[in-house]
Amino acid sequence: MTRVAAVLNPVKVTDLPALKAAITERCDGVEPTWYETTEEDPGAGQAAAAIEAGAELVLVCGGDGTVAACAGALANTGVAMAMVPSGTGNLLARNLGIPLEVSEALDVAFGPDERTLDVLESGEQRFVVMAGLGFDAALMRDTDEGLKDRIGWLAYVGGMAKALRRTPRARFTVTLDDGPAETSKAIGVLVGNVGQLQGGITLLPDADPDDGQLDVIVLAPRTVRDWPALVWRILLRRPDSGRQADIRRGKVVHISAPVEVPVEFDGDFRGAATELRVEVLPSALVLRCGRP
Repeated sequence: MTRVAAVLNPVKVTDLPALKAAITERCDGVEPTWYETTEEDPGAGQAAAAIEAGAELVLVCGGDGTVAACAGALANTGVAMAMVPSGTGNLLARNLGIPLEVSEALDVAFGPDERTLDVLESGEQRFVVMAGLGFDAALMRDTDEGLKDRIGWLAYVGGMAKALRRTPRARFTVTLDDGPAETSKAIGVLVGNVGQLQGGITLLPDADPDDGQLDVIVLAPRTVRDWPALVWRILLRRPDSGRQADIRRGKVVHISAPVEVPVEFDGDFRGAATELRVEVLPSALVLRCGRP
């Protein structure tokens, strides 16, 4: 029998006893090893402990931050990860079609289908969805957490309005692989492993989490009239079809700005920085997620 460990975020899981009972039932009554995240450790330490204890499947029950932390610890170990999405965004789950309902998510978690995904790395930070400098990170910073818990992704609408007012344009320099450095005056740059954001908005339509590449989008609306055009192209899933945005692809990207700008990883605001270097760890994560 597969040795199962479950990493639980007690803040995000609404009914912990019920979830534990449902997981134990899927393990044929053999209770898995339980680990709970803390404010100081959102999942990496718990996933590492599960590997050390001999787990063959790590079931992650939490939001995007918990998923990213566990995925980073499991990268290149060969130990499979599965998810019971329990957050507001659940971006990796939504991008890969993993159900958000517990019973259906457990069907996938304990099913036979696995997919090998890329993991992105920036210094000591590993993530699986995307990172952003500028507007995207300001959106995460300015979205009210309490409101997000109550009304879900709609809370990002208010955060977007604040971020637009508080995010000045900056000169971002982007270097992909061994190519030339290109500088653009923009409101932000995002590096993605998958393409879909909150609310089903597709920002990187060709992003594929198992192609060994990362996608980079430079958001560069120049005038007030450019904003409706950019939004319209995003809704059409072709944000790079006009002058308001530019999408590039590669294996390593270095982004820099002359002043500190907000930074985020997988939807978690991480302060401010003047640069971001991201590289791909190809086929690093084994994930139970059904057929692509």
